[in-house]
Amino acid sequence: MNLSILEHASPDSGQAVTFLLEQGEAMHFLHPEQIIAYRGPSDGRSDRLMNIKGMYRKKKLIQADMRGSCSFTAALPPGYSVKPIELAGGSDLLYDLRHLFFYSSGITMKTRILSAKNMLITRDAVKVKFAGTGTIGVLTEGMVLEAELHPDEPLYVDAGSVIAYPENAKLDLTVYGNTLASQHMNYHFKMTGVGTVLFQAGHRSSHLEKDLNNDGLIKRVLREIIPFGGVIIK
Repeated sequence: MNLSILEHASPDSGQAVTFLLEQGEAMHFLHPEQIIAYRGPSDGRSDRLMNIKGMYRKKKLIQADMRGSCSFTAALPPGYSVKPIELAGGSDLLYDLRHLFFYSSGITMKTRILSAKNMLITRDAVKVKFAGTGTIGVLTEGMVLEAELHPDEPLYVDAGSVIAYPENAKLDLTVYGNTLASQHMNYHFKMTGVGTVLFQAGHRSSHLEKDLNNDGLIKRVLREIIPFGGVIIK
């Protein structure tokens, strides 16, 4: 498949992404309501009900099957971007389907039911593993980063920032650092294993912007050092 993606970014109004499909190419688009412009034959788009598993995982009913030759543009909210990921054969990564924006023909999805422990840690019962050859598009806040896992040395990643992790990874929900550090951080996944973790870098940016734009130094210090200061001091 020779998929072309053109990005149009604006810091104020968000991002738009244009997809170019050649004759015979196909893409399954999981957020059809975001398509704002289309060029091609009227039968180049076919919306359909997702299967029962898809409805559960995405909390959605409709997906759009787009077939070339055509082009279409999808709008993204401010702060979000799409990361194309090329797959060739099998992948050991488990994805949260809430991040999936599109996948090309040739890609298949297999459901993985998490263990009871991992259900409690991730607050999700189902993850998805991709197979086949093609492209998937992941919707993220900020850029996507990768980090290698180690079998014994743990990697701590903000729980809300994780996009995908290896199926063999061992997960624990925790905080780290001294008492002051652990009281003022989000829960993190403590991860060990073999393979690569994908995580988004922009998930915490709104908190930084709030600190920089709205709060004076004294208020920020008091919020950090007083127990429950984030609740008491607005």
